[in-house]
Amino acid sequence: MLGLELVVILGITVLTCSVAARRLRIAAPVLLLAVGAVLGFIPMLREVELPSEVMLLLFLPALLYWESLTTSLREIRRYARVVLLTSTLLVIATAAGVAAVAHALGMQWGPAWVLGAALAPTDATVVSVFARGLPSRSMNLLRAESLINDGTALVIFGVAVSITAGGETFSFGNVSWLFVLSFGGGALAGVITAWLAVQVRKRLDNPLHENTLSVLTPFVAFLLAEVVHASGVLAVVVCGLILSQVGPRLIHADTRTQNSAFWSLSTFLLNGSLFVLVGLQANAAARDLTSTGVWRGLALVGLISVAVIGVRMLWLFTTPYIIRAIDRRPQQRELRADPKSRLINSLCGFRGAVSMAAALAVPEGMAGRDLIIFVTAGVITLTLVVQALLLPPVVRWANLPPDTQFDEERAMAILASAEAAYEAMPKLAAELGTDPLIIERARRESEKRLKLLRQGNAEDDEEHPYQRLENDYQALRLALIAHKRSTIVRLRDERRIDDAVLRHIQTQLDLEEIRLSRREAAE
Repeated sequence: MLGLELVVILGITVLTCSVAARRLRIAAPVLLLAVGAVLGFIPMLREVELPSEVMLLLFLPALLYWESLTTSLREIRRYARVVLLTSTLLVIATAAGVAAVAHALGMQWGPAWVLGAALAPTDATVVSVFARGLPSRSMNLLRAESLINDGTALVIFGVAVSITAGGETFSFGNVSWLFVLSFGGGALAGVITAWLAVQVRKRLDNPLHENTLSVLTPFVAFLLAEVVHASGVLAVVVCGLILSQVGPRLIHADTRTQNSAFWSLSTFLLNGSLFVLVGLQANAAARDLTSTGVWRGLALVGLISVAVIGVRMLWLFTTPYIIRAIDRRPQQRELRADPKSRLINSLCGFRGAVSMAAALAVPEGMAGRDLIIFVTAGVITLTLVVQALLLPPVVRWANLPPDTQFDEERAMAILASAEAAYEAMPKLAAELGTDPLIIERARRESEKRLKLLRQGNAEDDEEHPYQRLENDYQALRLALIAHKRSTIVRLRDERRIDDAVLRHIQTQLDLEEIRLSRREAAE
């Protein structure tokens, strides 16, 4: 019965804490983590264990898939060098920094590197929660970094565990091959899975079947990569990014609306449950600590937390100047961030589920396993709370200029799609054989809407009296909506608008199309 009881407790906790966090203006992950730690004192819940496989094989694929579907590929391309450096070299530097501090405090080098690798990656799901209010540049960089850096960290973790357990010896060639296999194999698995998903989806014509495929996709990508010992994380991310570009042309409005609702609810529940479970695990880690005293363990948590934050801050305030000294091209100057933005980004290196999963995956019997789990849980908790509390006042102090990019691109895309649909109306009407009176009616409405858009009203979701629309008018409206959708997809492909702008306008067009289609079906 404990499984059912745990599900009920998790659901109640997630709902209660989410409502309370909004009213108390506290970050929900902080409250969920704290409540999870308190729940760990309940005798019944002390039996709850969080296997690393549950995080890596259940939570992670689903959460990363949705994050990659809603991440801006344009910004990843634009800041590719920054993303690559932070998701590889910064991860290695963080692992080395943590290992050095842990060794200086008495931990052997092997377990110290295992701990460093576990704490090296930032967590995509936590970053997405706390970065919502940041400028789009910072938010996109943080999300891209956290999506990719897990692969680097897990390779370091695997090597450190193998060497510490005596399974193999360190060599540059061996480590290089593991990195190539992890990244290359993971990316290839993601590409293959995305191709298969597209081929299967082309042969489906039912929202339930198509969304069942959507649920299966991240797990297939993860499994395919794991079979060849590559990065399942990178496979899911690559697959999601590819499908985010293909999807707008391939997926129907009703399928996309159902899909978005499902993934939004699912990731909300998974995210919330994950924070509660990490809190439970932190409580268990404190109880199971036997290889050293609690006070020494807490000292390690504090000092290693400083190391994790300090390495990230040092990196973000040194490497940009080195890059500037090397690369002085004018186009690179436009990508530079000011010190205030870098300070904000340095406070957004949140740790989470991947770190906890890695620590729990340390083999039983390895020296210092209990201490690794304790320190990892403690660092996740401490850095999450401290950075979550520091971030809002630092953002207010930075007083960054308003981020108007989304609104500007959205207004441009709405106007461009409306103009393109108006210009295409005669051709579309001729193809449909629309009555001239209906064409004239649609033309007048389109001209009125265009006039409002050109005056600065960036809305194009005017309600229409659907109950009085003739079939011809419905067909013409649906054709115009399809033309608008193809226009905004083209603008996205030309990198004139961001993926977020595309999704926003696409949602409005989908809702309008569904209303029209349902009315047509009813008649």
